[in-house]
Amino acid sequence: MRIVTVAEDPELAEFAWELTKDAMPEYNNHGDVLNVYWPGLSDEFGEFQFHLIDDAGDLVARARCLPIRWDGTIADLPAGIDGAMIRGFEEGGGNTLCALLISIPRSVRSRGVSRLAVQAMTEIARRNGLGSLIAPVRPNRKERYPLIPIDEYATWRRDDGLLFDPWMRVHERLGARILKPEPESLRITGTVAEWEQWVEMPFPASGDYVFPGGLAPVTIDRAADLGSYWEPNVWMQHPG
Repeated sequence: MRIVTVAEDPELAEFAWELTKDAMPEYNNHGDVLNVYWPGLSDEFGEFQFHLIDDAGDLVARARCLPIRWDGTIADLPAGIDGAMIRGFEEGGGNTLCALLISIPRSVRSRGVSRLAVQAMTEIARRNGLGSLIAPVRPNRKERYPLIPIDEYATWRRDDGLLFDPWMRVHERLGARILKPEPESLRITGTVAEWEQWVEMPFPASGDYVFPGGLAPVTIDRAADLGSYWEPNVWMQHPG
């Protein structure tokens, strides 16, 4: 596998997006804070945005990360992905690499590419003299258990002792440890019509709804024409 950063080949970015845009639920593309800063990642931090190219020359992973300031304590962790984006763009002086996204095309899943992409992130951190890699991990099986609090879900383990969640388990097998669950990591709001379009289901009345692909319920307020959602994540740290 070859690591190619956006700084090295900016033209890959659009192609990579088209190849992987269906890898995440649509609603995840509409973060309130995320969308303010996300377009600036390639322009301001191109050396930290990368793609993995396999031996055949095919793009097999799209990855995004951001250097942030972090003093190494749990108390100083950013307030989830939203907090990491604000800190990285507004404070500068990063000493730690924060993972934001690893997206794998559906055609190459089950080939162990996600593991290689995480390893590539740790290599990007080393290249840039950053102390460690932290990740607000999006637990991909949590969508089956949206009513279980993330604090509880993050403690679940299989009979073999490994973490229950497959994506968290990838990080764990690479040496990462859980720092803390983050119940309010990514804020997403929209009109009721927008939410109905994003998740392809109607919301006839106000209330809390479980929806396809959601890690927690969305709160619908029809009087205010507002859908509000907090996506939970789990902070994990890879050894430096």
